[in-house]
Amino acid sequence: MTAERQEGNAMRLGFATIWLAALLLTVAPWPALRAATTERVVVDRYTGLAIDGFDPVAYFTDHEARMGDGDYEASSSGAIWRFCNASNMAAFVANPEIYGPQFGGYDPVGIARGVPVQGNPLVWLVSGQRLFLFDREESRTAFLADPERYLKQARQQWPAVQATLAD
Repeated sequence: MTAERQEGNAMRLGFATIWLAALLLTVAPWPALRAATTERVVVDRYTGLAIDGFDPVAYFTDHEARMGDGDYEASSSGAIWRFCNASNMAAFVANPEIYGPQFGGYDPVGIARGVPVQGNPLVWLVSGQRLFLFDREESRTAFLADPERYLKQARQQWPAVQATLAD
């Protein structure tokens, strides 16, 4: 076999391998290829920060999404939480179940469907004195149209969804 023919066969094999890998990636539910958020609380895999470093208490006190300060950090639920000031940090440490986002920061509309979809800290809602993060505006709009239904379904699905998430 000539060198040119060997090179051509190698290229065809390379393209076939890439094509097969691409096909498998689109149809195979490989556990390692799931969403980057496989924790029970959504955290950045590189920094360990929950909700992208936004202050969870500020949603309640300032009624806006505010970036936390690296000088005010606390650990809870396997995540690092940042705060704008010492008083927000103290409030969270005393009551993380109140100030932390519900469903670990996953979108409650996704959870209601049984799918863990990472919430976006810029698409949020405080409802019933609890913080909810949504992956997109459409999810928040759907939730607002019938919050009782979504919360009921999400609470029913949450234990099963949690079981699929890493500890």
